[in-house]
Amino acid sequence: MSEHESVPERLRSALTAIRGSIAQKPLPWVAGGLAAVLVLGSGGAVAVAAATAPGTDGATASGAPATASSATGSASATPVASGTPTPTIPPRTVPSDAPGPTALKTCSIAGVASAAGLGRFEGYVMNASTGQMLFSRNGDTAAQTGSVMKTLTTATALAVLGGDHTIPTTVTDEGNGTIAIVGHGDATLSVGGATVYPGAPTLAQLAQQVKAKLGDTAVGTIVTDDTYWNDADAWDPTWPVSERTIGYQPEVTALMVDGDRANPAAATSPRSQDPVGRAGAAFRTALANAGVVGAANAQIVKRATTSQSVIAQVSSQPVSTLIGQMIPNSDNTLAEMLARISSRESGSDGSAASLTGVYQKALGSYGVDPSGIVIKDGSGESASNAVSPDFVAHLMVQVAAGAKGLGTLAQALPVAGQSGTLASRFTGANAVARGKVHAKTGWIDSANTLGGYIDAADGTRLTFAFYAIGSPRAAALPALDAVTAAAYSCGNALTNS
Repeated sequence: MSEHESVPERLRSALTAIRGSIAQKPLPWVAGGLAAVLVLGSGGAVAVAAATAPGTDGATASGAPATASSATGSASATPVASGTPTPTIPPRTVPSDAPGPTALKTCSIAGVASAAGLGRFEGYVMNASTGQMLFSRNGDTAAQTGSVMKTLTTATALAVLGGDHTIPTTVTDEGNGTIAIVGHGDATLSVGGATVYPGAPTLAQLAQQVKAKLGDTAVGTIVTDDTYWNDADAWDPTWPVSERTIGYQPEVTALMVDGDRANPAAATSPRSQDPVGRAGAAFRTALANAGVVGAANAQIVKRATTSQSVIAQVSSQPVSTLIGQMIPNSDNTLAEMLARISSRESGSDGSAASLTGVYQKALGSYGVDPSGIVIKDGSGESASNAVSPDFVAHLMVQVAAGAKGLGTLAQALPVAGQSGTLASRFTGANAVARGKVHAKTGWIDSANTLGGYIDAADGTRLTFAFYAIGSPRAAALPALDAVTAAAYSCGNALTNS
């Protein structure tokens, strides 16, 4: 057989030799022939050599020379190199959209999630990039949020008002010595001096404008108008009265100064039962100090103004600034104001009863489904609020991404062990997550909560919400920190088992 014969020609020659050999020695070829047939199906002259079963020294299994007799000659048992390359099977291609390797879910937080300090625990964790739920314990059950509600209030305000929106306080001239101060929900309006809202507008600025406009015209009556929304629901019946008397929460009226604090410089300071009256008295003093004739002895009357003639106006700092003052320190006053203003500016009436619908519409604009939420207030003080950890975690995906202006909220969130209400949290073994957890805290008598996002140890961004319901604060806080730190350590390997 020529060295330059084609593969098919060599096959035919080899098969002819095999047939002759079988005719002379049929039994030894029964097994060998079968092997040859099988191997021939896979490839060329090499199959013929395989059928003779050569050893490493070129002999058959019986020790005879590796030859096959035929009428036309013999075929060597050693394959002859061919000038024509043997066809090869092309490599399989992998689709460009084939999924990558899936991380094994082997890291459990079940133990820390069962801690007694968590009380009746609800929790939800998801991968912010993939949207995959990694952990859920009653995560779809709507429940009281505590001040985690402020994240929903912020997102609603950003959707309805925008970060650049400012809140006005105006003075109208009704004539005949009567002027009116008209509130539109700016609780930061200050008597001046030290304040928990640095950069806030002041009553002195308003009074100076009034003096410039009126000149020597005397003022005998000062009207206080807080009718931007009805103050009949200024105090939610589910709020403990101690929230006002200790100084965490004022009555929610559209006109007040310094958040109605007895001490404007103290975040926690007793509030009154008449924020509007207190604001009127402070404005009267500011008018007198500005030299407005008759102001010192003017009577104060609470009602709606009858005039549209504005003679003075100041405005709050932008909503984005107010959010930066509210979120880190969990300011209830600003939360309630932003909730009611969002209601009014969205076309509703500013009532507490309107908030569920207002929030649902606004939050839906971020691509989340708010259909099951119940909103009783803007601060989260009410135990009757109902929002699931699942919903908070999904909203936090948008917050962490800074979608549609939500970067304002992301930047304001407290950071574990570093800022805001988390500055002194995440100690001991939980310190591993310091600087990696960005979240809003929540605390009411019946629940302690935490919700935000985690930059996990493996580089995965997680979003989460954890509610510890019914356990004392002293036990709940370290338990919440522990389960959050455990989620940080697990990252995308977190298992729901």
